Amino acid sequence: MIGTEERILDAALEVVQERTISGTRMHHIAEKADVVQSNVHYYYKTKKDLLKALQEKVLRHCLDIRKKERESIDDSFEAQMEVFIKQKRFFILEDQKYDYAELDFWMQGRIEDNIKEDFQKSFRIWRGEIREVISRFFPELDKEKLEYFPYMIVSLLEGASIQYLIDPEAFDLEKYFEYCRYTIDSILKR
Repeated sequence: MIGTEERILDAALEVVQERTISGTRMHHIAEKADVVQSNVHYYYKTKKDLLKALQEKVLRHCLDIRKKERESIDDSFEAQMEVFIKQKRFFILEDQKYDYAELDFWMQGRIEDNIKEDFQKSFRIWRGEIREVISRFFPELDKEKLEYFPYMIVSLLEGASIQYLIDPEAFDLEKYFEYCRYTIDSILKR
């Protein structure tokens, strides 16, 4: 059984998916969590406090998925890169509320400095993990490529979310990820 605080954060994820961050109100979250609004305020004094905790939950979920995936794969470049693709595919197809929250945090980061800073942190971690994999398997790669290639990979993966969530019938997601793999391999292995 999950505790009240976790129920509140889970409810907040759903409310953000339904209403966006700007449309989310504490009473919406309380209703969705099936708690009184004072319970929400007991754990999170303000909406900003709640959003910070929600942003941390999204980041932890990303990291946990990738960590778990790494436990069952071989130590090849392809398998290590597949971890990032699988996490993104999972969000898009099976856990969209996390992707919607992530995209909404990106938008809110334009006007809320604290959200922007936390979002920057999560992207730095993501790019750092990618950079670590690339440098381990391609130690001869020049520094500029090693610096910028993770930005490109994150853009490819986030691009899948942006396009697929708005128009899932427009393209085959598996084919998209196949081309992502091809692009990554083509650039790094030439």
